Formats: sequence, C-alpha cells, structure tokens
Amino acid sequence: MLETLKQSWLWLALGVGLLILLGLLGPVLTPFVIAAILAYALNPGVDWISSKRVGKFTIPREVGVIVMMLLLLAALLALGLIVLPILQKEIPLLQEKIPQFLMRLNAFLGPKLQKLGIEAQFDTASIQQLLTRYFSRSGKEAFAAIFASAKVGGLAVLGWLVTISLVPIALFYLLLDWHPFLKRLENLIPRRWAGKTIALTKEVDALLAQYLRGQLAVMLALAVYYSASLALAGFDVALPIGILTGLLVFIPYIGYGLGLILAIMAAILQFDNAHGLIAVASIYGIGQIMEGFFLTPRLVGERIGLHALTVIFALLAFGQLFGFVGVLLALPASAVISVAVKHLRAHYLSSQFYTRHN
Repeated sequence: MLETLKQSWLWLALGVGLLILLGLLGPVLTPFVIAAILAYALNPGVDWISSKRVGKFTIPREVGVIVMMLLLLAALLALGLIVLPILQKEIPLLQEKIPQFLMRLNAFLGPKLQKLGIEAQFDTASIQQLLTRYFSRSGKEAFAAIFASAKVGGLAVLGWLVTISLVPIALFYLLLDWHPFLKRLENLIPRRWAGKTIALTKEVDALLAQYLRGQLAVMLALAVYYSASLALAGFDVALPIGILTGLLVFIPYIGYGLGLILAIMAAILQFDNAHGLIAVASIYGIGQIMEGFFLTPRLVGERIGLHALTVIFALLAFGQLFGFVGVLLALPASAVISVAVKHLRAHYLSSQFYTRHN
C-alpha cells in the first residue's frame, strides 16, 4: 500500500512537471497544437476516403490524407480570395468617404442638437488625418509597409514562417498515424482508470462531433441568409460580405462584429443616404435573432449550450492564455470542460462530504 502511494505521488509530480514544461514550451508547441486540432476535424474525412474501394483495391490512407489537406488548402485560399479584394478595394475608398459621411451627419444632426442646447460636431479634418496615417492609399503602399515591417522584425517573421511551414508537416503525419497515435495514448492510461477515462473521452468526442456538424450547418445557413439579404438590399459586395459573415460565426461575438463592420463600411461607401445603414441594422439584427434563438439551438443543440456570460468569460480567458488560437477554441473547449464539470458535480453530490449532516 505504501509503495503504491509513493508511486502515485511520483507519477503525479512527473505529470505536474510535464504540464509546466509544456506551458514553458508553448510557442514551440503552437504548430503541433494547431495541427492536432485540424487532424481531429479532418480525420473522419480521411477515414471515409480510405474505406472506399476502387475495383479490388482499397484506397490507401495516404491518398485520403492528401485529398483532405488539399480541400483544406482550397478552403483557406477561397477565404483569402474573398477577404483580400474587399479590403484592397474598400479601405482606400473608406478613407475618402468617411469624412464626407461625417459632414452629412454633422449637417443633419447639428441643428437638431443645437435646439436641445448641445454643441457637438465631428472634427472631420482630424479624422481625415487619422485615416491618412493608418490606411494606405493604394495596395502598393500597403505592401511597402508590410515589407518595411518585415525587415525590422525579421526574426519574428521568420518565426511565423517556420510555424506556418510546420503545421502541414505535422498535420500530414498526425492524420497518417491518427489511430495508432490514439491507441498509444490509451495504453498510457493506468489500467484502473482506463474504463472511466475512455468513456469520458467518447462522450467528449460525441459532443465535439455534434458541435462541429451543427456549427458548419449554422455557418452555411447564415452565409446564404446574409448574402441573399444584402443582395436584395442592393449591396454590390453582398456575396463576399455575406459569405465572410457566415464563415466568421464560429468565433462567438467577434466574428459577427467583424462581419457587421464590413457591412457598415460597404453601406458608407455605396450609399449617399441612410438606406444602407438601415438595411445593415435590419439584416444583421434579424440574423442575430435567427442565430441565437433558432439556428444554434436547433442545429448545434441545447446539449452544449453555455450561458452568455460563460461564453464571454471563456473568450477572454482562452484569448489571454493562448492568443487568437485560444479565441477560436474557446467555445468547443468550454463545452468539453462542461463534461468534466458535470461528472465532477455528480461525484460531489453523491459524496459523503456533501451528504453527511454532522
């Protein structure tokens, strides 16, 4: 008994030391963590492809891995082709249009505010200088600024390039050996905890699978809604902004906010009156109601529903700990933690510590 207790404390100390080491090696582990997340999401597709037969031959797993990685690359390139033209076209126009918009707003609101005894006006000259300072007038100047910053922070840029190049390499090998890798992890679990741990892992896996499927359905539905609604309202960039808003929904609150900002920018640039802003407010207000009260509860499910304050706290906490990647992972990670909390709560309520009266 004493020997078992000593071994337990030894392995606990080693586990704590390993966690501390992983925390210190966070920047180094970033590409491997990203690759592991992508591998988890892409593995079902690889399994499906590698289970198919062509004549008498089964498709090798390597082919499935390559196909899924190419599909991922195509999706990322498509997203870049949607976003970059919008930014390249609208940012220089925005620099020109915002002062004009504020002048019209001054002319409209100024007399009404003066009647109420309020003296308030937008300083359009200062805003023009601010926009000139932070926005490039052309794509060439933007690339020149990026190149200059790259020369100054060459080591940082090199670090990012190394990180980006390691992700596909790690992703390929993780997808190729996904099931043997999971089997080795399973064999490391102490045998007396193996049954419970595997059961919890399967519950978490089912929860994440439900989350991913549901979230993809929500993204698709909202992309169609925003694209169609903005097109009916007469927006020239309805399709790219609508698709981008739908795709960004997987980042709670932040994604919706970015899509809303892009739509407001488009309204200011295209329309000379309040029609565009009213359309944006109506479309995005209805979209938020649809997402919060119908699409997410129906497609993602109440099972992984988290309170709004919990979601906000998770975004802030994971963002502080893990940066932008943490923001992306906040909601699914919180859903996984909720499984552990549910079992911990049940164990607590059934324990003598809770039930004993004296």
